[in-house]
Amino acid sequence: MSNIIQEFSRFAHTYDHYNIIQKQVAKTLVEKLTHTAYSSILDIGCGNGEVFKNIQKRGIKVNQFIALDSSENMLLLHPKTEDVTKVCIDFNNKKFIDRLPLTKYELILSSSALQWSNDLDFTLKEISKLSHTFKAAIFTSGTFKTLHKTAGVKSPIYSAEEIKKSISKYYNELSFVLHHYTLEFNSVRDMFLYIKKSGVSSGEKKLSYKETKYLMEKYPLNYLEFEVLYVEAISLA
Repeated sequence: MSNIIQEFSRFAHTYDHYNIIQKQVAKTLVEKLTHTAYSSILDIGCGNGEVFKNIQKRGIKVNQFIALDSSENMLLLHPKTEDVTKVCIDFNNKKFIDRLPLTKYELILSSSALQWSNDLDFTLKEISKLSHTFKAAIFTSGTFKTLHKTAGVKSPIYSAEEIKKSISKYYNELSFVLHHYTLEFNSVRDMFLYIKKSGVSSGEKKLSYKETKYLMEKYPLNYLEFEVLYVEAISLA
């Protein structure tokens, strides 16, 4: 089991309390949907179901909703209806599309997940085979920018430019919007607790006690920074 899957599985029971930014991101992504009904939607990295919950709130009808996630504990928290099919597999698995119940989807969505792709080109190439329409919200390396700078470490996730470049290989019509968010905390300790239990630390380089203590003393802000790239892509092929 990868470190990323372990992190999300370990804190699945507290995720809904701590995923403040991820909830806002899922809501914003669903607001970009233009239809009132879809024959099929695949949600890649569905987590505890924020995308599906927002689809329900907006009254959008979906005949078949496929919820894919690598964490069984997260999938247990995802809403279950007769229209939802849950699939537990890591999208980094080279054969993940073979485990899906359909070979084609009207729409593919992904919120706060694809930044953890081991090979973004591979993942996007596979996604492009499944649907002509792809909408996503992907956290970029601008997330935790000051924290990483203070700690002297490199972000473990892709930059906005890297994401754009990869997506452009597989889709013709593209729209990119970069959003910045901040989340304030009463103390640096609360900030680190959030990082640990929200799952956003997945894939992060683990700091030593000494490094962590230094970071807590030197971090200059009372908030964390987040950078999210919203993607709307259509393939004409």
